[in-house]
Amino acid sequence: MANILGGHGVRTRVIDSRSELIDYPRGVGLDDESLRGFQGIGLAEGILPHTVPNQIMRFVNGKGGVIAEIAPTGEPFGWPRRNGFVQPLVDAELLKGLERYEKVDVQWSRRLESFSETSGGIAATVEDEGGGTSVVDARYLIGCDGGRSATRHLMGASFDGTTSSTRWLVIDVRNDPLGAPNIYVGADPKRPYVSVSIAHGIRRFEFMVLPGESDERAEDPEFVQAMLAPFVPNTSDLDIIRQRVYTHHSRIAGAFRKGRVFLAGDAAHLMPVWQGQGYNSGIRDAVNLGWKLAAVINGVAEDALLDTYDVERRGHAGAMIDLSTRVGKIISPTNRTVALARDLVFGALSNVPALKRYIMEMRFKPMPRYERGAVVHAPGTDARTSPVGRLFIQPKVDTRLREDVRLDDVLGPWFAIASWNNDPVTLLGPEQFEVWKRLGAHFISFRPNTQLNWPDQDHPDVEIVGDRSGALKAWFDEHEESTLFLRPDRCVAGACIAQNTASLSRSLTTALSLTTGVRHAPSALLPVAQPTA
Repeated sequence: MANILGGHGVRTRVIDSRSELIDYPRGVGLDDESLRGFQGIGLAEGILPHTVPNQIMRFVNGKGGVIAEIAPTGEPFGWPRRNGFVQPLVDAELLKGLERYEKVDVQWSRRLESFSETSGGIAATVEDEGGGTSVVDARYLIGCDGGRSATRHLMGASFDGTTSSTRWLVIDVRNDPLGAPNIYVGADPKRPYVSVSIAHGIRRFEFMVLPGESDERAEDPEFVQAMLAPFVPNTSDLDIIRQRVYTHHSRIAGAFRKGRVFLAGDAAHLMPVWQGQGYNSGIRDAVNLGWKLAAVINGVAEDALLDTYDVERRGHAGAMIDLSTRVGKIISPTNRTVALARDLVFGALSNVPALKRYIMEMRFKPMPRYERGAVVHAPGTDARTSPVGRLFIQPKVDTRLREDVRLDDVLGPWFAIASWNNDPVTLLGPEQFEVWKRLGAHFISFRPNTQLNWPDQDHPDVEIVGDRSGALKAWFDEHEESTLFLRPDRCVAGACIAQNTASLSRSLTTALSLTTGVRHAPSALLPVAQPTA
């Protein structure tokens, strides 16, 4: 969140109650959407060395037989769908990224004690480690402070859902004693388990703690060695980073926004680990809310745009919670009869090619699909097939100056208006073109690579992008819409046939609460002082 805001010149203060970053692994799975988000803040290349791309997840039964496999190979958003990662090292890259921004300040060993709304924003009382207090005046406050969020408590927001009675022992080990590159989820009724290869020789083991086994017993070294013995030849020669007992939560805050205060990440939602979506859902929150805050603080949009954060993120976060909870119920039964029935069902499904592909390619994963919020669906369109409210693809493309680059690196960090085989400036008309130009939008004309260097009637404000792989032509071939209004988070805000571009433009400036008379300088440190977020 701070990297996004810093990139748009927003003065931002990060306050953390710890004295430094957490140095042990927590989340272990990154998806393509998160890597695309890191690309958007210019940090993907520094994060990649801490990842294991194209990680396969195999579900095995009590006899070690594979009952299901998730191994997606496509990269529709420009990055591998599943990636193992070492969270402390990725977090360190995010923290280092803040050094680029003079207007972003990070303060450790400080805790939020209270806040109150003022006429112009928020007055937050912060206590330091010595017991002294200070007041931070800000336009907005974002609570990214975890499942026990003090911000959520001070907001008075509920945290609805359930906490599982099942406990799990997590053991992180250096110098991976197995060395296998993927993930094994053991749906063993005797004791379900997980074995995960992370990066840099780290392996995570997770074991269900059975009824009658206390937390103290589960954390005892002898118990830990007994859990690892079936998998590791020599349990006495392990470099254990950390072991802990935890429970799974399926919870979501009653509100993601109250006035000038927002919740993001675990403060807004908690989910079981089975799909590795807790961390990724937090990144989605930041990507969704970050550009909207920047737009409002920089005077590009009215405050009403911020209401769309809850509208858009709540449904998808809830869907991820439901999916993770369902997967947990499938792999966790300790009743042998139930487990056998499950194995038989999955065995039958694996014999149906279409169903096998559905699982292997992760088509079951809920994708962001906004029917309401900062989007405009044309009258009469079917939201189930419309590209509006969905992420746009990110293939490799060519321009007249660069070859084989990811599309987002061409689109830039702000709004983009793109058309297939047309000039979007002409389609917009003079009035609407000036509106979007003042807003700092980037204008794109997608063409087959054969037409990349044809210069006839090029508008100086339009960048010509060649469809290097044919993926763009294939996308437009599947949709009747040929003009796209892309938000900074690469979600399609609106789409239409070429002739309706100007009328859709007028509808979008209203739906996004845009202040059309203001010019925005995207991804630049603005020279004037900005309020703190």
